[in-house]
Amino acid sequence: MFFKSIPLGLLVRCPSRKGAIIWYDHCLLKYSDVSFFGQIDTNNRFYLYNVQEVENGTVFNKKVKELLSEVPLDTFTTLYGLAQCTRDLSGVDCKKCLDSAIGELPNCCNAKRGGRAVGGSCNVRFELYPIVST
Repeated sequence: MFFKSIPLGLLVRCPSRKGAIIWYDHCLLKYSDVSFFGQIDTNNRFYLYNVQEVENGTVFNKKVKELLSEVPLDTFTTLYGLAQCTRDLSGVDCKKCLDSAIGELPNCCNAKRGGRAVGGSCNVRFELYPIVST
């Protein structure tokens, strides 16, 4: 039975077992009694941000929107970015999902030193420190 492999925390928090999503730094688990395969999920999204702000928010926000890995901000500062989609999305839908998440970053994370828009189909993240260890 599929539900035996679902983390216990989900079963406790979602006893009806009709659907749930759990996010970790490097993965997510989503299940539902409604088909969602290949569909962009913009309903299940939340935001996290660093409470510290940057000095020049306008320039920084522009660099965040570019969301490129290891973008040089100045001589001493590097901006790190991460963008991910679930594997069930097509390339076109992945881009739509990421564009939507990136578009919401100014609302949650304006001039913050780091932030995330995390959803059921994609997520974006930026930080002033390396996000993924090599």
